[in-house]
Amino acid sequence: MKTRKVPMRMCLGCQEMKPKKELLRIVRTPEGIVELDPTGKRNGRGAYLCPSSVCFQTAVKERRFRKAFGVDVDPEVFANLEGKLSS
Repeated sequence: MKTRKVPMRMCLGCQEMKPKKELLRIVRTPEGIVELDPTGKRNGRGAYLCPSSVCFQTAVKERRFRKAFGVDVDPEVFANLEGKLSS
């Protein structure tokens, strides 16, 4: 029996390659809205993050969201994402 290839993605915070299923997807929609993508299938530019506050804080501090999405991300979005991340 053939084994399936596990898709790997890089975390914005720790910069480690991990299985896609273990990471959270954050998406910039075609309208320019940055939000959490719980399904992992929303249309737009996606970036992945470990479900830990340490990785989130590192990504914010190093401005990796800006690099990944090509736009400045509103601080309100960060507050909203952090609230969803800790729960």
